[in-house]
Amino acid sequence: MKIIIKILAVAAALWVATQLVAGITVTTETTTKQIGTLLAVALLFGVINTVLKPIIKTFGCAFYVLTLGLFALVVNAGLLLLTSWIAAQVHLPFHVDGFWAAFWGAIIVGLVSWLLDLVFGD
Repeated sequence: MKIIIKILAVAAALWVATQLVAGITVTTETTTKQIGTLLAVALLFGVINTVLKPIIKTFGCAFYVLTLGLFALVVNAGLLLLTSWIAAQVHLPFHVDGFWAAFWGAIIVGLVSWLLDLVFGD
């Protein structure tokens, strides 16, 4: 049940990012397809974060320390760009247009996910 709630929270956060950041788009004809796409991208984003983020944190530990954790913003933007690329490979209509869109999108996704976690808890 926790996993389903987390996927729904990330999907909602991705939707907010598509509404606020000009370079993040979901191009579908219907609301139902948009919801399905956001759920699929949220699942994909979760898998990518689960697999790659610990590896990146381990090897990039010095950058995290030197930048007082701000390097995490760059890592999250990169992971969102990777999610966009993989989504294109599996023909999901989700696209992030460049680093800055990914940077601001990652901040929004992180904040909205955090707020939803506060509301719904673990």
